[in-house]
Amino acid sequence: MKNSPIPVTIITGFLGAGKTTLLEVLLDAGTGLRFAIIENEFGNVGVDGSLVSAPMDTIFELNDGCVCCTVRNDLLQVFDQILRRKDTIDHVIIETTGLAVPGPVMALFDAPGIAGMLTLDGVVTLVDAGHLQQSLDDVPACLEQIVSTDLLILNKVDALSEA
Repeated sequence: MKNSPIPVTIITGFLGAGKTTLLEVLLDAGTGLRFAIIENEFGNVGVDGSLVSAPMDTIFELNDGCVCCTVRNDLLQVFDQILRRKDTIDHVIIETTGLAVPGPVMALFDAPGIAGMLTLDGVVTLVDAGHLQQSLDDVPACLEQIVSTDLLILNKVDALSEA
């Protein structure tokens, strides 16, 4: 088991779709897995990282840009830190900023030094059902998140009328 690659799940979705809430539910589910969490924030100050109930030494925050473009080198550095602690981590979850396009992050798992050590387990995309059409109209990244997904979660459906 020691030589098996660590599975990585990407949680993505447009702004306000419920990514951090889903992450909290996963962490509170009592799976027994030891997670490393990579939080991607767009601003200088991490907000979501303070909301996640995981041990602080297993949360890695990437600020100042989307993980899909400006902070990819930072992401590779975090991967290196995680791999040095391979025996204490069962699964990695990357929560992207709402503007991130998953494709470039997904491609990292084929890179030398990553392939065989970390494996992309899947991409989970959340969408706010009440704002989906507006998000699709306003921001191309929303459609790319949906197209790249393995599992699509329609969130906040309970807030919609039957019509």
